[in-house]
Amino acid sequence: MGIQHANRHLAGINLSSVSQEECVSMLRKLLDSGIHGIAFSPYLDGQGPGDHISEAQIERRIRIIEPYTQWVRTFSCVEGNENIPHIAKAHHLNTMVGICLSDDKDKNEIELNNGIEIARNGYADILAVGNEVLLRGELTVQELIEYIYRARQAVPDLGVSYVDAYFQFEDHPELAEACDLLLVNCYPFWEECPADYALLYMKDMYQRAVKAANGKEVIISETGWPSSGATCGAAVPSIGSAMQYFINTYVWARQQGIKIFYFSSFDEAWKTGDEGDVGAHWGLWDKNGNFKYS
Repeated sequence: MGIQHANRHLAGINLSSVSQEECVSMLRKLLDSGIHGIAFSPYLDGQGPGDHISEAQIERRIRIIEPYTQWVRTFSCVEGNENIPHIAKAHHLNTMVGICLSDDKDKNEIELNNGIEIARNGYADILAVGNEVLLRGELTVQELIEYIYRARQAVPDLGVSYVDAYFQFEDHPELAEACDLLLVNCYPFWEECPADYALLYMKDMYQRAVKAANGKEVIISETGWPSSGATCGAAVPSIGSAMQYFINTYVWARQQGIKIFYFSSFDEAWKTGDEGDVGAHWGLWDKNGNFKYS
């Protein structure tokens, strides 16, 4: 069963009668031919935000993903993360550089200044000012927009935006107006959607974002499916569901020319603190850097 002959139903390819070996082969063909982008955090087991990341471990992890992606997305500009963009560039990868914002205004200044410096040095292709701070309720919309405007003034020739769930841009049209492009997170899993209908749901999320963008480019800055852990309503983590989601996502993305950053590159154990046990199982590679779907 080749991808080109697969059923192109709106809900995606029906993989219920396909063996795991065939699913693995389909996934590998998609990945080997290169995806648009991937979320990249190089934390090793036992590490997480607050720990310093060495350039050596960034280099090792970049080498693992380099053959399979055109872009990497980072999430912070402190604690060693500020070194990811120039290392990625050395490996001929494009970069979406994330500036981590929160309710810690002093740290925000460090993040913003470091991100601007990275961009001015030529190591950023897109600057993402903040990630889900509205979803977490850590900043007001106006506070966030001020950070976005400061970044745009500092690097006027670079695309500057903000990352959040697709509906935040619907709810706050002034935020969509402040961004050069829209960077939207689409997670059918977290909205308790069964895997068989996840692609259909993501298509709806994307179209809602396109409408909110009012003609600006829309990039899906995060989407993925966990391979293990607790269920979320009707959404069930499993190796099979994760493969189905990846395959359907990238067949659709290529048919429609949609840019997607997959979440994530590596499993990250520290995420269990916020998300429960499922948080540790979003990677295409495990915490030790071994590919999970083989």
